[in-house]
Amino acid sequence: MSHTIRDSDKLLARVRRLKGQMQAVERSLEAGTPCGEVLQLLASIRGALSGLTGEVMQAHLHEHVLHAESHAEREKAAEELAAALRTYIR
Repeated sequence: MSHTIRDSDKLLARVRRLKGQMQAVERSLEAGTPCGEVLQLLASIRGALSGLTGEVMQAHLHEHVLHAESHAEREKAAEELAAALRTYIR
C-alpha cells in the first residue's frame, strides 16, 4: 500500500486546511483587507504547502527509494523525486 493511501486522512486534513487558508485570502481580498495582512496570509499558505510537500517527498524517498524491492523501482522512484524537485525549485 502506498504511503499516500496509508496516510490519506492526515494528508487530506492538511489539504483541507490549505483550502481554508485560501478561502481566507479570498475573503480578505473581497473585504479590502490591507495588503500587509493579505501578505501574511499568503506567507502562511506557502509555509503550509511547503510542509505538505516535504512530508510527501520524505515518505516517497523512504518508501520508494530506500525500501524499493528492485533496482529498477529505486531508479524510477528517484527519477520521480528528481523531476518533482526540479519543478519545485523553479
